[in-house]
Amino acid sequence: MSTLKTAAQFFAVRTLLRGYALIGDPYAKVITSPPNRDPYLMYEQVRAKGDMVRSRMGAYVTTSREICDSVLRDGRFLTMTFDEASMVPITLVKDGEKIVNPVQDSFLMMNPPNHTRLRKLVQPFFTPRALKDRTESIQKIVAKYLDGLDGHFDVVTEFASQVPMQVIADLLGVPDDDKPTFARWGSALAETLDGVWSHKQLKNLHDTIIEYNDFIDVLMDERRRNPQNDIVSHLLTQHADLSREDLVATTGLLLFAGFETTVNLIGNGVLKAFENPHTIAPLAQSPEYAEGFVEEVLRLDPPVQYTIRWPKERLELAGVSLPKGMPVMLMLAAANRDPRVFSDPLKFDPTRSNAREHLAFSAGIHYCIGAGLSRIEGAIALHELFKRFPNLAPDGPVSRRKSKLIRGALRLPVRANETKRSLAVKSS
Repeated sequence: MSTLKTAAQFFAVRTLLRGYALIGDPYAKVITSPPNRDPYLMYEQVRAKGDMVRSRMGAYVTTSREICDSVLRDGRFLTMTFDEASMVPITLVKDGEKIVNPVQDSFLMMNPPNHTRLRKLVQPFFTPRALKDRTESIQKIVAKYLDGLDGHFDVVTEFASQVPMQVIADLLGVPDDDKPTFARWGSALAETLDGVWSHKQLKNLHDTIIEYNDFIDVLMDERRRNPQNDIVSHLLTQHADLSREDLVATTGLLLFAGFETTVNLIGNGVLKAFENPHTIAPLAQSPEYAEGFVEEVLRLDPPVQYTIRWPKERLELAGVSLPKGMPVMLMLAAANRDPRVFSDPLKFDPTRSNAREHLAFSAGIHYCIGAGLSRIEGAIALHELFKRFPNLAPDGPVSRRKSKLIRGALRLPVRANETKRSLAVKSS
């Protein structure tokens, strides 16, 4: 596709969406909302219109937790890829050959049987037993990065992003020197999860994925010669029949998902602690309280805001007749605030008994494979951060991610009280 033609298509789609958003279309408003705007009032406005709200763009939007959960578990609904969401066909090529997209070509966007086949290959690394065995190493990683903090720092770039990146790099067998590059790739991919909306964004995605493909080819060659105790080596030695595309996409998905969800969970958790200062002391004192704190962050301000499914056949959903291919936007973040499931849903309550009924990690066959790992990292990171710095406070404006689908901070400057820090270290 030519640059001029692509730019014209993106312009046409943006103009269409903005026009529909101006007249109150729920689907268009979600897609076009500014990244720095709190989206939750908008979600409540959609909820007030009913459980299944029709968009003039040929889609439905739902904020119902019951409906979201049922769709996610219903095999008659299929996943939707980037180009389907943005309405502009996207094919990334290099030298005339298709480039493997580590998210769009992964099992995240697949349906059975391919989804089942590929997910099974990496499942052993995310079982409760495997995660328990990794807990001590996560604690050491958290302590390592906390030791490097003092006075004034950015909690996202210097801590929240460093911890999950180190954890996933260790799982994949990635050298430490490559971690900053991985973080850059993860951010570039995160911005395209809710669609590609400009030629500049498409070019950035193209360059990022070429870099990743080149990197993973080199890493796989190295692991073939010198296998280690990591996921890449496991896939190459135990599943030699896997295609290159499946290898590149699977490892790339684990890299991206293992990083983006957790960094935003930790960042959103720090913001929730600042908004609810009465939670800081118990968060610093009790690892068990930290686990409940993480669940409530995931419920009230989840990293992933929504997902889209479409029926592969005509069917009935909540009294609505859906034709084949009619997109349904599942507002996961709004479903997590459904007052029919969560009492006083806008209240941040780390002791909430049913907080784990949230859909932050999706549900059904696409339930996040790394959910357990993310929970452990988030709880340890937030507990140890406020234990080390019990008087942590904001120290400047928060800069948020550009994505509407991924909610989190890019920059979160904070300051630490030295006296309180010293007391915390002595008592630990």
